[in-house]
Amino acid sequence: MSANLWTAFEAAAATGGALCARGGDPDRWIAEEWSAAGVSIDTRSLSPGEMFVALTDARDGHDFVVNAFERGAAAALVARAPKNAPEGAPLLVVGDTLEGLKDLARAARQRNFGKRIAVTGSVGKTSTKEMLRAAFAAAGRVHASDKSFNNHWGVPLTLARMPTGADYSVFEIGMNHAGEITPLTRLVRPHVAVITTIGEAHIENLGSRENIARAKAEIFLGLEKGATAVLPIDNDYFKLLAELAEAAMVARVVTFGEAKGADIRLDHYTMRDDGGAVSASVFGEPFEFSLAAPGKHQAMNALAVLGAARALGVSAAKAASGLKGLSAAQGRGAQTRVTLKSGGEIVIL
Repeated sequence: MSANLWTAFEAAAATGGALCARGGDPDRWIAEEWSAAGVSIDTRSLSPGEMFVALTDARDGHDFVVNAFERGAAAALVARAPKNAPEGAPLLVVGDTLEGLKDLARAARQRNFGKRIAVTGSVGKTSTKEMLRAAFAAAGRVHASDKSFNNHWGVPLTLARMPTGADYSVFEIGMNHAGEITPLTRLVRPHVAVITTIGEAHIENLGSRENIARAKAEIFLGLEKGATAVLPIDNDYFKLLAELAEAAMVARVVTFGEAKGADIRLDHYTMRDDGGAVSASVFGEPFEFSLAAPGKHQAMNALAVLGAARALGVSAAKAASGLKGLSAAQGRGAQTRVTLKSGGEIVIL
C-alpha cells in the first residue's frame, strides 16, 4: 500500500467531486485536505488511512460510512452526505460512487507509465493472474488484485489502487454475459491480453461456446496500440479468437499449447511431490523450468505467462524464476495425497 496513493485534491480532480467536511452545523460544509493510502469498498477489510467508497449494490455503502471512519478511514467517497457522519469527517461528494470509482481508475491509469496485463478465460483466470503477478515480480514492481476482483466494480477498484510507480499491473477480467468485458478492457487498456481457454462456463447465459469465445474476445477491444494477444492454440476456438484479434487490429498474437506450431510449446510435463517439471520450447528454443503448483493445467497456465512476459521484453528465465516458488492459489489446484486401505495412494488436484 502506498503511503500517499491519493490526495484530496487529486481525487477531486479525477472525479469532479466536491471536497467537504461535516462541521458543527449540519448544513455547513468546508473544504478539507487529506491523503489516502489506499481505496476500500468494504469496511470489514478497510485498513486505517484508506479512502472508503460507498458503493450501492445489494447493500448501500452509505450505511457504513460511519463505521468506515470508526475503523480509521482517511475519507469517504459518497453520493450523499450521511447525516450521522462524525464532525469533521472528510467527504468527497460525487453524483454516482461507482462512476467516481471508475474516474479514479482512469486517473490512476493515466498517471502510471508501467505495462498492464489482463487475463480472461473460461477457467484458470485467477491461477494465471497469480502466476503473472509472480513472474513479473521477478522483473519489477507489480500491482495486482489480492482476490478475484474481476467484475464491474472489482476491475476499477484494482485500477484505482494501482500505485504510480508500478512497473507491471495485472488485471483479471470476468463476465457472465456478452458485452460485460468491453467496458472493463476499455477501462484498463491492456498492453497484453491473455485468454486461458474457451470452455462451457456461463453457457447457460450465452447459449454456445462460440458465443463464449466471442464474449471473451471482447478483451481485444480495449487494447493499447501495438498490444499483444496470448492465445491457446490447442483450443478448438483458437482460429475464431485469432480472427477476432485481427479484426480488432491487435498488433501481435503469441500462441501457447502443445500443438507443433505453438510459440510457447509444452513438450513434456512431469508431476513431482514438490510440484512439476516442465520441458518447453519458447520461440523455438528449448526451455526447462519447475513449478510448485502441481498439475499439467498449471503448466499450461505457465506457458501463457511466459508468452505475456516475452511480449513485454521479460526473458523466459526471469519469468520462470518468479514462478518457481508459487504454490497453487487457495482452493485452486492444491495437491492432496490420499492413502487407500488397500495400500495404494491417489493424488487429488
